[in-house]
Amino acid sequence: MLPKKKEHPREKAGLHPRNRHRERYDFQQLIKTYPPLGSLVRLNEYRDASIDFFNPEAVKTLNKALLKHFYGIQYWDIPPNYLCPPIPGRADYLHYLADLLASGNPKGKGNQVPKGARIKCLDIGVGANCVYPIIGVKEYGWSFVGADIDPVSIASAQKIIDQNPTLKGQIECRLQPNHQNIFQGIIQPGEQFDLTLCNPPFHASRAAAQAGTTRKVRNLTQGKSTKPVLNFGGQSNELWCEGGEAAFIANMIRQSKDFADSCLWFSTLVSKSEHLKNTYKALEKAQAAEVKTIPMHQGNKSSRLVAWTFLDPAQQNDWRSSRW
Repeated sequence: MLPKKKEHPREKAGLHPRNRHRERYDFQQLIKTYPPLGSLVRLNEYRDASIDFFNPEAVKTLNKALLKHFYGIQYWDIPPNYLCPPIPGRADYLHYLADLLASGNPKGKGNQVPKGARIKCLDIGVGANCVYPIIGVKEYGWSFVGADIDPVSIASAQKIIDQNPTLKGQIECRLQPNHQNIFQGIIQPGEQFDLTLCNPPFHASRAAAQAGTTRKVRNLTQGKSTKPVLNFGGQSNELWCEGGEAAFIANMIRQSKDFADSCLWFSTLVSKSEHLKNTYKALEKAQAAEVKTIPMHQGNKSSRLVAWTFLDPAQQNDWRSSRW
């Protein structure tokens, strides 16, 4: 006897109100937009249309369909075993950053999100997928610099840009030659950014990344498999670094002080709530003028973004009036 069909809410209430992915995936429409997805969609045990999220190729094909259907991306691909990010969560981060910019607008502008290429963003760790810049360009018309330490990632992101005319001239890729630096060597003299964003490496070692993958596999297969298949992929520099997320964020905060006048708001995802205490300590030590923590939710997963600026309120107003 088949399990009773699950009743699902029409919208995923945890996602940002402007997130295009609040409703459940309409696989019929997605297949119409991107037919190759059709062979990978099946009925799950609850008789709902779905894909096998344990299958990396299925996850990548779903991303292709989502990016084409919602953002008009005609070509998108990544090299084998590179990070294939979940699109709804990436979109959430950008929408909350848009709210952050809007919150500083004068009351006469009604907290409107500033749009257009004059809003310049720096994506630290753009990856082979280039997803943050894609969504930022398509949703708000912002311009982006995507930085990465991996030449393969830069080449892949550049190919995505080159193959999509709507992205050309809006996104520039830059290789970071020094793995110890985050902003130095990327932000050019006199260059200014309204936002920086970053999804830091999560784990502290290769072994920890492997263990995390095994746990994810157990969850996806109800404990039936422990084979560490990375369903969302990921190279070593995308998944782990010495000291893990906490050390990476502390280092980024420390280095951001050297570019205090080059950016309005720096930001990062903080996946583990226990890392917030050390993050706030690092921000206090760096003498950030203002810090904001914005909670985010996707299904059962909770995370948050932390944003900071070295500009006082008067300097922030001057920045907005001179650039926007």
